[in-house]
Amino acid sequence: MMFDGFQLDHIDVGEVTLRVRHGGAGTPIVLLHGHPRTHTTWHEVAPRLAAHHFVVTPDLRGYGRSTLPPDEPEHAQSSKRAMARDVVRLMEHLGHDRFAVAGHDRGSVAAFRAAMDHPARVTHLVVMDGLPPVEHLERTDATFALAWWHWWFLGQTDKPAERVISADPDAWYRLPSPAEMGHGNHDDVRAALRDPAVVHGMCEDYRANLRIDRRHDEEDRAAGRQVRCPTLLLESAEDDLDIHGDPAAIWAPWLALPLRHQVIESGHHQAEQAPGPVAAAIHDFLSTT
Repeated sequence: MMFDGFQLDHIDVGEVTLRVRHGGAGTPIVLLHGHPRTHTTWHEVAPRLAAHHFVVTPDLRGYGRSTLPPDEPEHAQSSKRAMARDVVRLMEHLGHDRFAVAGHDRGSVAAFRAAMDHPARVTHLVVMDGLPPVEHLERTDATFALAWWHWWFLGQTDKPAERVISADPDAWYRLPSPAEMGHGNHDDVRAALRDPAVVHGMCEDYRANLRIDRRHDEEDRAAGRQVRCPTLLLESAEDDLDIHGDPAAIWAPWLALPLRHQVIESGHHQAEQAPGPVAAAIHDFLSTT
């Protein structure tokens, strides 16, 4: 049974309603999923952490069963700043003014933005297979464009991707088997991908990434702002976060404190493929910094 002992809620955080699971006891941590997953990607990690931590794992706005406001200029409704604000309001609702945040893939950018925008709230930051958007975009070359072509496809507006994806979402996303993902996780993600509103929300996430998210990063860098809390980078051994070079070196200027960096023996979806090592790494980080 997924998330045994966890509570499932739909919580109004102002602009959106988030579907969220929460459970456990101890120091609070928020887990943010990536594309094209939902919060159920953490179904093996969250219970492991719940023995020592109060674990909160929402669907990001526009993903899963969380809502998304109408489209705004620059796709601001899907900015990572807006997602970070959702996290702060969610944790306020649950009674926590300070908390750790961990994010994977797109969730890592939302987690980074939470730490950057709300330094008084975020105690620890864990980024998994992610960099600030501006760092990718300023290093874009043919190699990156070929390997990460979905950024440009999903980010288009003149020829939007929604119709292409929704015509056959199973063929488009080609999820791993239920046995590999976990049956409940697989069913939840598959159902979300067949919802045109979710497909639009995911595309808007990438459109914001190429535009307003980059601008927010540029403004922070120009102002000399840095993440002030301890930060851990979990890098998948079988992924290509090092496509631009050493990701730890790329992260360093964004951080006021030295980065902790650990390689996880897995493919891109660390929480599904190596939940034990991921949970252990997060718990150790929260316990020793």
